[in-house]
Amino acid sequence: MPQRKIQVGQLWTKVDSNDVFLVTRLYTEALATIAVLRRTGAEQEGMIKVKIQRTSAGQSLPGFSMAHETE
Repeated sequence: MPQRKIQVGQLWTKVDSNDVFLVTRLYTEALATIAVLRRTGAEQEGMIKVKIQRTSAGQSLPGFSMAHETE
């Protein structure tokens, strides 16, 4: 479900593994906005970058859903 705006500090759940990720940074690269995510409880692991999808309903992260929506 698209969120109106993705922000730093939000928690997102990866759809296929149910791992929870924290949005740690947002930045613009050319014409795309990128979210940098870190798995919660795994501070020593690498971070992943996901391109934010924009729709008329808002923004979303492909392959992820808001963490509170899955509970």
